[in-house]
Formats: sequence, structure tokens, C-alpha cells
Amino acid sequence: MFASYQSCFSCKARYRANERVFRCERCKGSLLLVYDRLPQRKAVRSKAFALTRPHHWKYWMFYPVRRERAITMEEGGTPLLQSKTHNLWFKYEGENPTGSFKDRGSTVEITHAKELGVSRVLCASTGNMGASVAAYASRAHMQAEIWLPKGTPPVKTRQIKAYGGRVVRYGRTYNETLEKTFELAKRAYLAGDYAYRLEGQKSVAFEIADQLKWRVPDYVVVPVGMGTLAFATYKAFAELEALGLTSRMPRLVAVQAAGCAPVVQAFEKNSHMIIQVNNPRTIASAINCGYPNYGHEVLRALRKTKGLAVAVTDKEIIAAQRALGKEGIFAEPGGAASYAGFLKAGLKGSVVCVVTGSGLKDPFAGAKRRSK
Repeated sequence: MFASYQSCFSCKARYRANERVFRCERCKGSLLLVYDRLPQRKAVRSKAFALTRPHHWKYWMFYPVRRERAITMEEGGTPLLQSKTHNLWFKYEGENPTGSFKDRGSTVEITHAKELGVSRVLCASTGNMGASVAAYASRAHMQAEIWLPKGTPPVKTRQIKAYGGRVVRYGRTYNETLEKTFELAKRAYLAGDYAYRLEGQKSVAFEIADQLKWRVPDYVVVPVGMGTLAFATYKAFAELEALGLTSRMPRLVAVQAAGCAPVVQAFEKNSHMIIQVNNPRTIASAINCGYPNYGHEVLRALRKTKGLAVAVTDKEIIAAQRALGKEGIFAEPGGAASYAGFLKAGLKGSVVCVVTGSGLKDPFAGAKRRSK
């Protein structure tokens, strides 16, 4: 483990790398892990690294936990599928153990919880993260309590219960549910969109670069709910460039649903202030988050990479789902948002769209519109 410390994105306060802290205790800002580059560089230059196929734990040197203690279900190693009609690839995350990219964060986060010796985890979720946390907690012999907004699709609730998770429905929106779990955080390990999960989600970008033989695409398009995956993608590519594995950064494209687009609104206004959407509305439940934890960090990443922020309507998301089906991919609405953003933005050059979850996660979303 080569993590040196945690640093607040806003006020730069420092915390121990393995400290049980979820927000900065001074300013409530987001925390980021900082690494010692020297041993990382040695590890990625090894013959073992070069010969290992792309999968999540190949990149253990970029995570703040010990790989020999990993709570894993062979997550990662998902396909990078080339489109039939564009200079475009789909990173299809539906093949992860619980059906979404969330497993990449959960394996690192629950491993950290296990290292700390906790027996219970608590998590607020729109559904996918809750299922993932429940599954990995079960593997680690921990109890999982998953808090969901009242409008969460029933199929996602059933998946959580199948892994032995206890479901609590609370609040009208995800952010209401999230704030409630902060009140309860002292009684259990608080899993969710925090520093350790972000570190695990970097492996999406590591695999993209690896699968493209370390050639960086012109654009990487990512759906944005809480912003963790988008900023993890930026952080991962920055770390690869710092170690000399790649020679440049891709332009990041953040895609949100038009009914819940606080990052897009701030980006279009050239503002650093993200204004919470109090009544978010979209069929894409996985990205229906009115105030993203990593929203400010995503804005910074977009500006540093000369990226774009795109809002797509539910109609455009459904059309993208249909188009992905013709590519052999069944995506849930939140996962299809990246392709909808690609189509709307009219991107030129090499592009990777991250399709974050399987359509089996929310198979009936938009069914009436699709049938017309």
C-alpha cells in the first residue's frame, strides 16, 4: 500500500491514509488520497504488471488498501467493445458481479472496513451502490444497512435483500437519504461516495488505457450522479500520466439528465458554485442526485481537460438505450446516458463511453415510451 495521506480538496487539511473519516472535519469538503510515486513507478514497470491481463486488482498499487486482504468477487476486467458505426468504444460495466461499476469502489471500501475491524456498514444509495455494498459486506461477514429514497425501483431493493442487506426507505430524494445516514455514521462504517470508493473506481480508467495499449482516447464520456466516477476517471488518467504510462490526458465529458443537472448548469454558467436541484426528475434513477459530493472536483476536471458537460433528456436517454441494443448492449438508463451525451455533443475523434450498469438493474424504466 503506497498511500501517504488523505487531503481535503477545499482547505488542504491532512488526515492519516487509513483514518476513518468521510468528510473534512474542518470544512466538510471531500477528501482525496495522495500516494508515494516512487514505489508506484517501480511496481508498474515490473514484468508481472506488463504480463497481467487488465482487471481491477492488477492496479493494486493505486489503491489505499492491502491486496492480500482484498474482499473481492473478481470485479473489473469488463469488455471494451468497439462500436459498429463510430470511432467509439463502450466500456460495459454491466458484467461486474452485481451488474454495475459500483463493485470497483465496493471492493476497496469494504476491504478498508475489514482492515479497520468493523462489523457493520451503513450506506445511502439510489440502488446500485446499495446492492454492491450489501454483496461485498456479505462476503466480508459484515452486516449491511442500506438506506434508499422512497422512489427506488423495486428490482434494486430485491437485489439488496438477496445479499442479506437490511433496507430502510427514507426521504424523497437521494440527498435527503444521504444526510440522514451522516447522522447515524457513528454507529457503523459509512460506505458511499467518499475517498476510498473513489480510489477503487479509478480502475475503469486504468482498464480503458490498458485495453487500448496505453493509447489515450480523445474523449472519455461518463454519466454523472454524485460525480465520483467522473472525478475518479480524471484522477486515474492524471496518475497514469505522472508515472509515464501514458503521454496525455483525455478530454472528460460529464453527462447528466436534464431533470437533474447541477454540474452542467454550473459549467455552462462558468461558475464554481453548484446549486442543489431540490426536485430532481428523471427515469435514470442511478444518476438522480440533486447535489453531487464530487461536483466541484468534476468541474475542475472538466476545465483542466478542456472537457464538456452535457444534459440529456429522458427521451434522448431512451433513444440511446435503443441504439445500444443494436450494438448488443442492454444498459440501464443511467448507463445509457453516456451514449446519449456522445450523440448530442457530436464528438469527433476517438471516444470511450462508460456504460455504467446493466439494463437488468432497471428493466422497466421508460418501457411505455420504448413501446411506442
